[in-house]
Amino acid sequence: MLRVFNTLKKEKEDFRPISDKKVGMYVCGVTVYDLCHIGHARSAVVFDVIRRYLGYRGYSVTFVKNFTDIDDKIIRRSNESGTDWRELTKKYMEAHDADMDSLNVKRPDQAPKATDYIHEMITMCENLIEKGHAYVSDGDVYYRVESFSEYGKLSHRHLDEMMAGARVEVNERKENPYDFVLWKSSKPNEPSWESPWGPGRPGWHIECSVMSEKILSLPFDIHGGGKDLVFPHHENEIAQSEAACGCEFARYWMHNGFVNINEEKMSKSLGNFFTIRDVTDKFDPEIVRFFLLTTHYRSALDFSDEKLKDAESSLDRIYTMLDELNGFSAGKKGMNAVGEAEIIASEFIAEFGRAMDDDFNTPVALAALFESVRKINKILADKPDKDSLEALRKSAEKIFGAVHEVLGVIAKTPEEWFKANLEIPVDELEKLIEERQNARKEKNFERADEIRKALSAKGVELLDTPAGTKFRAKKIRD
Repeated sequence: MLRVFNTLKKEKEDFRPISDKKVGMYVCGVTVYDLCHIGHARSAVVFDVIRRYLGYRGYSVTFVKNFTDIDDKIIRRSNESGTDWRELTKKYMEAHDADMDSLNVKRPDQAPKATDYIHEMITMCENLIEKGHAYVSDGDVYYRVESFSEYGKLSHRHLDEMMAGARVEVNERKENPYDFVLWKSSKPNEPSWESPWGPGRPGWHIECSVMSEKILSLPFDIHGGGKDLVFPHHENEIAQSEAACGCEFARYWMHNGFVNINEEKMSKSLGNFFTIRDVTDKFDPEIVRFFLLTTHYRSALDFSDEKLKDAESSLDRIYTMLDELNGFSAGKKGMNAVGEAEIIASEFIAEFGRAMDDDFNTPVALAALFESVRKINKILADKPDKDSLEALRKSAEKIFGAVHEVLGVIAKTPEEWFKANLEIPVDELEKLIEERQNARKEKNFERADEIRKALSAKGVELLDTPAGTKFRAKKIRD
């Protein structure tokens, strides 16, 4: 039975979707005024894996992830750069998609933009005003938090306690310091839309309430995002949506942990953040994705080059095993290990399922993978016969089929992996390999050794096999 940690209940629960084998899933996306950073990458990969595993378990998933394309930060960046806000957001939406593609994150089934749902947001504001949950103040519309008796149920805070210790900036337009804006009156020369309260634009929180309801309908199964969104964003979504519809908003609330840099939460305000492109300029995107899965999604992730190097070494170990398996030639008198080889896959699939069923525990799933790699290497070291080798390859196909389908890693062939690690052009390497082969034929072993040593200094290992010379390459890092 799949169990997920529900932030709303503060515990793991059996996953029971509203409509049997269909799952509606909404994840809060990015505000598109800049390039995505590694925190965005973590959230994207986490919910991509969750979505993939639900599909692997036989669920039909409708996955929605939005773009916030109107916001104070967008307007400020537009003014600073002299770029029209529409051009600015289009640029960064395209950059977002390119970054996610590089990390092998599947595109959402729908990726709505806030500005495509302005009319629906105005309608929701009118609904909340009519029901007494919102009020108009000088062209702004605010949500009245005291009107919703369950306010604070997601973040497990009590409104009276929050108010007692409040250090909230005084705003004379608000009835209560914790009331939040649903509709903002526009300033001169700002983007705006007509409304019953004058020209303005939506507040941040109402966007996701409207888009998730219109696309998935209420209630839906999973609402996700980073832990920093629990309060106030997701708390406010619940308040406004449930007050408007008089029904449950979302059943399971899932949040990924922060990314830490030198034991501090990564944030732009601290200046300790890295864009996805900063990182993938140094490390293959598959290494980044693999690294993001080595920590349970709810735990804080400690980010460093050293940990990325560890992830790189782990992938290198896997691809080396696959290369050995693909190139192995069975002898006539090899060891019979058919039964042993066949059981590797069944044991892995069972352990993999147990790990992922336990709130998507990717570190345990990866541990099961490395145990399988160890077992395959052991059989190869014992020189299996032809039937055993065939059984071993079939087991590996099942194992890595599941890993690729769910975790989205081991997406390359060994040859592609080693080529990606090359510090020299492929054609230059091929010429040196050919020169070395000719030197060996001419018994010029001194020159052959010179080439081998020169390539070794560049991280390239040459292997002479019955099928010819092949190579493996590792990045040379400081």
